[in-house]
Formats: sequence, structure tokens, C-alpha cells
Amino acid sequence: MKYKQQSFLTIAFVGTLLLLNSCADTNSAWNFESEEVNFKLEKVADSIRVPFGMSFLPNGKMLVTNRFACQILLLDIDSGEKKVLKGIPESYCKGDGGALDILPHPDYNQNGWIYFSHAIGDSINSTLAIERAKLKGDSLVNTERIFTAHPFYNRATHYGSRMVIRDGYLFFTMGDRYDLKDSAQTLNNHLGKVMRIFDDGRIPKDNPFVASENAKPEIWSLGHRNPQGLTLQPKTNEIWLHEHGPKGGDEVNLIKPGLNYGWPVICHGIDYDDTPIGEGITHKEGMEQPVHFYTPSIAPSGMTFYTETKFKAWNGNLFIGAMALTHLNRLVIEKGKVVHEERLLEGFGKRIRVVKQGSDGFLYIGVDGGMILRIKPL
Repeated sequence: MKYKQQSFLTIAFVGTLLLLNSCADTNSAWNFESEEVNFKLEKVADSIRVPFGMSFLPNGKMLVTNRFACQILLLDIDSGEKKVLKGIPESYCKGDGGALDILPHPDYNQNGWIYFSHAIGDSINSTLAIERAKLKGDSLVNTERIFTAHPFYNRATHYGSRMVIRDGYLFFTMGDRYDLKDSAQTLNNHLGKVMRIFDDGRIPKDNPFVASENAKPEIWSLGHRNPQGLTLQPKTNEIWLHEHGPKGGDEVNLIKPGLNYGWPVICHGIDYDDTPIGEGITHKEGMEQPVHFYTPSIAPSGMTFYTETKFKAWNGNLFIGAMALTHLNRLVIEKGKVVHEERLLEGFGKRIRVVKQGSDGFLYIGVDGGMILRIKPL
């Protein structure tokens, strides 16, 4: 009996050591080194399959879209408590569709508007729509549809879509719907474009193609493939975008009105079957070159400029989520040019879907699978 008791205690002791070692390994795996600073990841929330959109409200709480579930969540970043908002418009939740980007108005404290992009339609035809609504308790109310992309199409691919608001205008992206890539070069549709409307849905009279025959008046720029990153450079107020290439050729672009960014005429990648895109050219007169491109593809999603002091060495850097190469991409930009790139979190092995600067000055990422994580200095 004494021997059995001792064996049991030994087994229990060894088990405890293994558990402690496992915990220690887990904790150390969430600490990271980088060129400039060492940092750690803290889990804010989990059980969000694809956190596509993520934005902070002035009260510090976070709005998150759960793409495949077609949900909008209200998240308390201190407790991790999530509430599924009621009253959201119905979405088409197949393929690349579902609940996409979400953005509170910069003057949210005064007007209460929240902007929400999502796929609408059915298995026959679908497209991108943008709604605005107000938050009352745990429900969206006063919902207004302020944009619907045309044409509808029967394949659930390449909707974009990211949004920013600047000076009372809403800018947003729309993908080329994959099969319809040539539409990115024509003005009679919204595919493969960046659009600009007033924050209430009206069309500005000074948009670059308003006077062009048969052109969609919302178009701001054209020649994009599937832009899933859009952000403002806070110091210059410039609009920066990134878009998926095919096999190679993901691009970072500085967006200006009326310019043509080339897709699918010029591209720094190739098609998925290893054949050239179009004529296989990378430059053409009248079409813009990217500020930066990635070959092989990193599959970028989400982007933000870091402007706070929690990471002083990163101030002014551009951060981009990478899905295919599972890392957080850091770009150092000087005078509109990328002068250095660093790949953070390469060992973490998660598809980073979205990255945002929090109201507390830290960086937050959403990963497929799916968690919201806070990045803090060690």
C-alpha cells in the first residue's frame, strides 16, 4: 500500500512538472523579438472564425465582423465579453462574402453613424453593399443602404472590401470578382475600383469620372484586383491601399484620383497555372507602378499606420496582415517610398486577417481561426 501511494505521488508530481513546462512553453511562444522592440501577444477574445473587420468605438470597445457567420460583434477588450448585435442587414455568406469591413464615423460622438460593408444576394447573383446604422444597446437601428455595387455576378469571389472616411467622404474598395478581371479597366461598372461618396451616400460632383460618358460616377481610381487593405496616412491624409496579386505581385499603392493602377494589363505576378497575365508585362504608359510589391505573395489583408508612442521605434510604420505567409508585415516608409521591410510573428503560424491601432495605443490583430490579440511591449 505504501508503494502504491508513493507511485501515485510520483506520477502526480511528474504530471505537474509536465503541465508547468507546457504552460511555460506556451507563454514563451507568445513572446517575440524584432529588430526594434521585443513584444508579447495577449489574447483578447477567441471563437471568432474569420474576424474580417475590426474598429474601435470612442468608449474603447471594439466592433468586429465575423465574416462566415455574417455577424457583427461588440467586444469588451478588457473582459473579452462578446455580444452579437441584433438588427444587422442580411448578408450573403458564401465564398469571399459575408460580413466584411466595419467603421465608426470619425465624428461618431456627434452623429453615431457606423458603416458596414457586406455581400448581398443569393447563390444565383451577389454583390457588395454598404450600410450605415446607429448602435442602440446591442442592436443596430436606423439602417440605411448607401451603396450597391454593379453588376451582380454569380460567383462569390473578390468583393474587396475596405473603407476609410476622410473629410466627410467615404472611400471604399471593390474587387474584380475574379472572372470579370477585365472589368477593372472599364468605367461602366464598379469592379476593381476605389469609390468615393459622401458619408450619406450622395455622389460628389468633383469625382474624376462624373462627366465621362457611361462611367459610374462613384469611381475614384481603377485597375485594382482585390483590395483588402485601405488606410489613411495620418500626417499627410493620403490614402494607401494594398491588393492581392494572383501568383505573386501583391501590391501596396498610394491612391490618387483618376489614376489607373494597371490590373489586369500590368502585373508583377503570374496566373495560378504559371502562365502570364495578359501580355505578361509589368509596365505601361499611363498606368501606375506600385509603391511596393510582394513576390511570392503574402496574401495581404488589413493595414494601418502606427502613430502612437507605446512602440516609439515603430511610429510612422505601416503594418499589413499576411495570410498566406502568416506574419505581420512592417514597412518603413520615407517620402512615399518603402525603405525597409520586416516580417513579425513568422513563428506564430496564424493567418493575420486584420490589424488596427487601438485607442489605448497598442496594436491589435485578428487571426483566422480565430482570435483577437493585443500586441504589447515586453
